Amino acid sequence: MLMRRRDEYAEPYRVKVVERVKQTTREEREKLIAEAHYNVFSLPSWAVYIDLLTDSGTSAMSDNQWAGMMLGDEAYAGSRNYYNLKDVVREITGYEYVLPVHQGRGAEHVLMASMVRPGDRVLGNMHFDTTEGHILLRGAEPVNCLRAEGLIPEKEAPFKGDIDLVRLEEEITKDPSKVPFILITVTCNNNGGQPVSMENIRKTREIADKYGIPVFFDAARFAENCYFIKDREPGYAHKSVGEIAREMFSYGDGFTMSAKKDALVNIGGLLAFRHEKHYKQAVQWQIPFEGFITYGGLAGRDMEAMARGLREVLDESYLEDRIGQVAYLGELMEKEGIPVVKPPGGHGIYINALPLLPHIPRENFPAQSLVVELYIEGGIRGVELGGCAFGHKDPETGKDVWPELELVRLAIPRRVYSDRHMKLVAQSVARVRDRAKDIKGLRLVEEAPVLRHFTARFERVPG
Repeated sequence: MLMRRRDEYAEPYRVKVVERVKQTTREEREKLIAEAHYNVFSLPSWAVYIDLLTDSGTSAMSDNQWAGMMLGDEAYAGSRNYYNLKDVVREITGYEYVLPVHQGRGAEHVLMASMVRPGDRVLGNMHFDTTEGHILLRGAEPVNCLRAEGLIPEKEAPFKGDIDLVRLEEEITKDPSKVPFILITVTCNNNGGQPVSMENIRKTREIADKYGIPVFFDAARFAENCYFIKDREPGYAHKSVGEIAREMFSYGDGFTMSAKKDALVNIGGLLAFRHEKHYKQAVQWQIPFEGFITYGGLAGRDMEAMARGLREVLDESYLEDRIGQVAYLGELMEKEGIPVVKPPGGHGIYINALPLLPHIPRENFPAQSLVVELYIEGGIRGVELGGCAFGHKDPETGKDVWPELELVRLAIPRRVYSDRHMKLVAQSVARVRDRAKDIKGLRLVEEAPVLRHFTARFERVPG
């Protein structure tokens, strides 16, 4: 392992600007969460003390990025900031064809619309919620092929985001013509921000080549994945993160990216391709839905901040600190005996709600119940990645189909919170644990047909 202990170094940056946060009382939080129908997405941000809902768009930008914002070229066509961004993407990935979009789900929409047809089956390690939603909206089927160990929260393994290669090929051979591409999510969000090994990526490419199927990356957290490869995979310790990224992308035909993660910006996304044919297909959808090729729904200043962030994220001192803080929160949780996904991933700690709240049945959403209680306890906002986010009703039987995991994600924004905040989070979770037997479940009273967890409404189970 390359990472130093957390107490052996300090953050590789200084704080220049601070934002005051409001501290509410427990009584205020109980009222606020009830008014939000027990869905933390409906809470106003001022009512949250430590916001771990997402690491998307919540990063603190650097002085270099803010300086770049002053150089915005707000031209409709041909912005110089677009060409700066294109150069950086080519430098990191080797891909020539670059399309900016307003955020990651814009990239997913364009890719799915241009390549996925009704009846198709999109294979991957573990599709995230918006990815799954876009596939379903195209009338296609999202198929997860994650290795079995990736679904065992307590299992210690270095690359729990790896694809089950045997299953992948089995799924392809059912009908290769119905597989428009394979999508590898790096790191794998659903099961704890777990990395994918270079060996697994390389072998996935070999299988794809047998059947003439393209390979794409969901590259929102590509740098974090590359740092894990450097830290954990034999043969990569002496390579730079940039060199590892270039090799990783060499096994793909393109990527989607929410730049709100590893590009360290508050808005923006990317879609990039190795081959012109895929690019031309995508442009037909990007222009009407995202904007012209050289701005894609973004101001020039946003593209400049993105270009600079993509270079900054490859700084290994930054990555050591970033991933080290996540690991530190994991250590604090383990000391408190909190069941979490092991080992800690790249962008957050995931609490396993089932052993923490064993008395709450799946139909009463134990992970969502834990999210609510954590907010009431400490003003901390996490997010449920369990029965509400990934469960659904079988269209033939009408019965509930539950996902394998019932997790609460505490996603840590980049360069925002201190280790003292992490201590407070762990203490708050421990206090919830201490009164776990008294926590009641929730009942779903309103839901959307797709991506229901964003707008779902709940009520307390009586008793």
